[in-house]
Amino acid sequence: MKIFKKVLKVSSIILFILLIILYVAFVFFTAPKSDKEVLEVYKKSLITPVLSKEKFKGFTYRKIQIQKDTSLPTIVFVHGTIGSLDNFSKYLSDSLLQTKVNMISYDRVGYNYKDENSVQESIAFEKEMLLNIIKEIPKDKVILLGYSYGGPITLAVKEKIKKIILLAPAVYAKVEPMPWMLKLYQWKITRWLVPKIWKQASKEKLSHKKDLNNFQNTWSVTPNEVVSIHGDGDWIVPYSNSLFLYNQFSKKQFKLITIPNANHGLVWSEFKVIKKEILKHLD
Repeated sequence: MKIFKKVLKVSSIILFILLIILYVAFVFFTAPKSDKEVLEVYKKSLITPVLSKEKFKGFTYRKIQIQKDTSLPTIVFVHGTIGSLDNFSKYLSDSLLQTKVNMISYDRVGYNYKDENSVQESIAFEKEMLLNIIKEIPKDKVILLGYSYGGPITLAVKEKIKKIILLAPAVYAKVEPMPWMLKLYQWKITRWLVPKIWKQASKEKLSHKKDLNNFQNTWSVTPNEVVSIHGDGDWIVPYSNSLFLYNQFSKKQFKLITIPNANHGLVWSEFKVIKKEILKHLD
């Protein structure tokens, strides 16, 4: 009996230590990177990106830009929840893409490095911020690429541009999943356990479903051609989101590309497929 108690005690201590290590790793790897860490990826890059601090309606945010030639199209990447500008570093640092297109990625409010501001919980606000970012670029050269929660932000833009590309877009309130982990944020007694950046993500997640109802029946009211790339194995943002769009748009205006068994991490795991599709829509 004593041996059993001793083994149980030791096992409990080991489990506790492992949970702490996992929690620290979780906090570290999901936190937005510093400017220095962001630029580290581009040390061997063909073109050195410019990282700048921009302002919009009193908010300061980071923007990274690869600009080779103003005559080329410009892709503006919009990240999801949780996310940041470095979600698209693989694209911005790709040597072939760098020769074919200018690229911009930015931190949405609430997701900047050491951001003291709260997420705005508004697709309308995010749309206005995006329009401000592209205001100096000829609209016929703008390609908006929205990943996850970035999808509805790009779709909300009704001005005529070159193209809208969606990656696993969260556009349909009815199928919006609410993971049990959100309870850790909702319960005051456990909220302290939630890392700061995940508190922002939780706030946006909880309000997103309601906000979508203001837009989701008008996605097709746009002059733009739309391409949606989605994995049918995605449970975080279900594939039915893209099917919802497919049923709204005409076949001429909307193209759905299904990646079998791909999950929500397709922005990284399916880079080659997505890159190939991007290159198709540059001309």
